[in-house]
Amino acid sequence: MVAYVIVERIEEWDSEVFAAYRPLAAASIDKFGGRYLALSTMPVVLEGDTGPIVMAVIEFPSMQLADSWYNSEEYQKAAGIRRAGARNRFIAVDALAP
Repeated sequence: MVAYVIVERIEEWDSEVFAAYRPLAAASIDKFGGRYLALSTMPVVLEGDTGPIVMAVIEFPSMQLADSWYNSEEYQKAAGIRRAGARNRFIAVDALAP
């Protein structure tokens, strides 16, 4: 069953790290069969407190592949770069059954 990874960038203190992060993250997502469904640097908060700075939704063919991607050596290398400039929240959810 398809799974989605929802990413929130909660805090950012060094935007320059993302020039190195983005291509590594994108290549790792592709390697595990994932694809971006949404990516916004200006998410609109419809309800609740101030929202994230950046928000993304990434689709994977399965929860297992989403988990394998996140824990992969490729993505963790990219994540180490990202963590030098921002604090994020990653949440994985299964799709609803058809």
